[in-house]
Amino acid sequence: QVQLVESGGGSVQAGGSLRLSCATSGYNNRRHCMGWFRQAPGKEREGVAVIRSDGLTIYADSVKGRFTISEDNAEKILYLQLNSLKPEDTAMYYCAIRFGPWCGVEIPANYEYWGKGTQVTVSS
Repeated sequence: QVQLVESGGGSVQAGGSLRLSCATSGYNNRRHCMGWFRQAPGKEREGVAVIRSDGLTIYADSVKGRFTISEDNAEKILYLQLNSLKPEDTAMYYCAIRFGPWCGVEIPANYEYWGKGTQVTVSS
């Protein structure tokens, strides 16, 4: 059974940094796409950054140059480094995974398995 557990969220001031982690288990070395999504109160869930099993990374325009996604394949941990945080980055952040060749941030519904989320709050 695929399981995803996020950690690392917290409260920071604008301009600060956080690193989110997502511990994963329950899948073998199938071709996959794993990523981070976020949802703010009253807004739809949106893609932040994804990484495919061959190393391809895709970022939402709003976070390019500020966030970095990476994956420790040996430990099966997904990371998201958040730098230069802005109040508009405040949201619940989720990691998710899907299997197969497609990989993108545009359609969260395409992802099959989700964690429960970790809260990021950025104050001005």
